[in-house]
This record gives sequence, C-alpha cells and structure tokens, in this order.
Amino acid sequence: MPRDLPRSVGRAAVLRVPRLSTVDLIAIELRKAIFSGALSVGASLGEVEISAQLGVSRSPLREAAQRLVQEGILVAVPGRGMSVAVIEGEQIDDVYEMRLAVEAQAVRRITRAGSTETLEAITRAFDELVTASEGDDARAIGDADLEFHQVLVDAAGSDRMTRAMATLIMQTRIVSFSVAEGYSVRRSVSPTYRTLLDALAAADAGAAVDALEQQFADAVSRLRGDADVDTVEVDLEDEVQVFQPIDPTSVG
Repeated sequence: MPRDLPRSVGRAAVLRVPRLSTVDLIAIELRKAIFSGALSVGASLGEVEISAQLGVSRSPLREAAQRLVQEGILVAVPGRGMSVAVIEGEQIDDVYEMRLAVEAQAVRRITRAGSTETLEAITRAFDELVTASEGDDARAIGDADLEFHQVLVDAAGSDRMTRAMATLIMQTRIVSFSVAEGYSVRRSVSPTYRTLLDALAAADAGAAVDALEQQFADAVSRLRGDADVDTVEVDLEDEVQVFQPIDPTSVG
C-alpha cells in the first residue's frame, strides 16, 4: 500500500485473505478515489466510465460498491444508482461518538498491555503528524492525523477493531469533505495529543480517554463551524478521477 494515503483505504479495510479478489481490489480503488476527493461527496458513481478505466466488467464493480454502501461510504438511491455519501449535521457527532467508542477501548487495551514497542509506534505516528503540521500541505496534515488514530487502534491488537476503525477513518474524511466551506484541517497540533501520549505512558486509561473525548469535541465544534481555529485549506477542484487498471496477476 503506497504511503501517500493512510492504510485505512487499503488492505486494512478488507478481510485478510491470502490473495485479494477482483472485487477486493476494486473496493480499494474506490476507497482511494473517495479518500482523495477525486470522487467528490454527493457525486454519482459513473459505472461505465469507472469500469472501463479499471478494465473490469460492471458486475464486480457493483459488488464492490455494495460493500461501500454497507460501510456508509456510498449511498444507494432506488432508480438513481449509487453516489458518494455526504455526512453532515448531527451525523458528524455520530461518527465521532463511534470513533470514541472504538479508540477508547483501544487505549484501555494498550494501557493494560504496557508494551514499550507499542508506545514507540504511536509516538512515531505523533511525530509524523507534528512534522506534517509544520508545513502548509493540508492533505499531508489530514492524512497524518488520521494515520495516527489508525496506528492507535492497530496497537490494540484486534483485527475487528482495525477494520472498524478503517471504515470510521473513511467516514471522517467524508465529513471533512462535506463541510460547506470546503476541506480544511487544523494548522496546529491539538495539545490533547500530547496529553494522550502522556496518559498512555503512565498507563492511565481514564486520562487517555478524557484526552480523546476533548479532542473529538473540539473537532466536531470546528467541523460544525462553532469554533474559530486557524486552519489550512486545500482546493479539491484540482483532483482528477483516474483509476488504474486492475492487474490480473494480483487477483487470487
């Protein structure tokens, strides 16, 4: 999986099998396009064009798209086909409440395990977020932020939690794309990240969960336009929807 996108749009989001099927690979390509904004929120899924670019028939494309419908990434409207989901209003709170449930349980497992290697991996992800935030690339900052949270959940050692978080990461990105003012990210790293790391190091699950809860409350407030925070914006109009053909030799 290329490192220009968080792993949540790749293999972490599909069932672990020895070889990926054509449907698996199509689903990954669709997630990449949605995550990057090449398939914009609310946009219809152009089956003919996409299947031609991928070099596949429309049948496996539809099967892959149905998976994303189940994940809340695409929506199906009778008589109108499928389109990329729009997540706004009270749905924003719902996404972050689900994230809190998953990530809170992750930090409980992490603090119980007390693994030095795990804490080092999470700290490295934090350092990458800090480095990205020193620049003006909104996409890099946003990707590093989401990657930090994916690494946090991965550290809990649960495949089911990893897959659940992968879906929530995708939904979080769609939330950011659904904001009327356009996609933007917080310029500075919230102090709640350092508080979270300190709590993990001290094996204080309660303090770690409190840090996550405050972090998510701040994020929801910003996304709903209720907080004045310095942000970095990105122009999604430059994104071009181009799908690479599926490599037959990679299909199981």
